[in-house]
Amino acid sequence: MITLSRRVIAACALAAALTACGSSAGPAAPPPAPAPSPTAPSAPPTLAAGPAGLTPVFEHGPRDAGKTVALTFDADMTADQGPRAAAGERFDHPRLIGTLRELKVPATVFMTGRWAEEYPDQARSIGRDPLFEVANHSYSHYAFTGDCYGLPTVPEERMRADVERAYQAFRMVGVPAPMPYFRFPGGCHDRRALKALTPAGVTAVQWDVVGGDAFATDPDAVARQVLDGVRPGSVVVLHCTRSAAPTTEEAVRKVVPELRRQGYRFVKVSELIGAANGRG
Repeated sequence: MITLSRRVIAACALAAALTACGSSAGPAAPPPAPAPSPTAPSAPPTLAAGPAGLTPVFEHGPRDAGKTVALTFDADMTADQGPRAAAGERFDHPRLIGTLRELKVPATVFMTGRWAEEYPDQARSIGRDPLFEVANHSYSHYAFTGDCYGLPTVPEERMRADVERAYQAFRMVGVPAPMPYFRFPGGCHDRRALKALTPAGVTAVQWDVVGGDAFATDPDAVARQVLDGVRPGSVVVLHCTRSAAPTTEEAVRKVVPELRRQGYRFVKVSELIGAANGRG
């Protein structure tokens, strides 16, 4: 009995720092922390509607939010150019997309619905690559105003339908999440066009730097034009169409390292719009 009592006393002494000697159990364990609830993906940033509820227009990001620049590429193909594509004219530019991937340059591709239909595998590949974002450049690449670089014109009552048809084409070829951004063919727009597109809920994206690559034959001249024009927050417009812009890929190889040397960071248009909204 004495030996047993001594053992009990020793055990109690050993446990005194943790719990009372006469307790039959320690303090209850805290309940497990609840599992974090899944976070819903945030909607892409857009601009608020302009005066009188018109479609907002974005030209460049903040000038005082760091040295960022967005390279954008128009994948142009008009609705009536099918016969030219069938005859061998190339409206795509896979080498350019490959170079952007090689150089790890984020970019926004403004794609026409007709281009997506002609090159569905490329459209899907671009749309599923996190390096890029796909935005809307209309279905037909017809102008939304008169007298726009000789392009055919979309009637006012068909403008919204043309934009929505492009989004439908993107879905059909497997582009998973096209952005709510729209670029007018030729950049041509007026109040009538902005009003017609208000129900579509898009932000119209223009630019402040013209690359000058359309039908250019000198990549050095294109590169100089881009480098001379870029400022913090700039949106650069270039093209992703071999037949109409054959020097773009070579110009990009000159522009990217030089802008990086100057301290610029390449971003997508969505990041610039987010920064303009105070979200970036």
